[in-house]
Amino acid sequence: MDQDGRDRFEIPKEVRSIAEASFDQARKAFEHMLASAQQTATTIEDRGATVRANAKDITTKAVGFAERNVTAALDYAQQLVHAKDLSDVLKLHSEYVQAQMKALAEQATELGQAVAKAAQDAAKPKV
Repeated sequence: MDQDGRDRFEIPKEVRSIAEASFDQARKAFEHMLASAQQTATTIEDRGATVRANAKDITTKAVGFAERNVTAALDYAQQLVHAKDLSDVLKLHSEYVQAQMKALAEQATELGQAVAKAAQDAAKPKV
């Protein structure tokens, strides 16, 4: 073979055509995969924002409840200090226990609703 024979090597048109089609398919598949990955990342970020907002709401409620419960306990302790006799102590204790049981039931209900809402929001498909 002479120099011209080696330099003139050509890929057959059919092979080139198949290679170009394969390359185009690979590019389209990559672009589709990239678009899907970006959409998934956006969805995760959106859900993360929803979860963070709901977690903040639940935390705020829990801290508020804790503050109210501690304040009620301190008020109860102060009232006990000023009790005149045992019947006063028993009355204060009964009132405190009843009020706290009612408050704790309400708080549990409210937190339960907030947690259920957070779970629903996290599971909700984003549009």
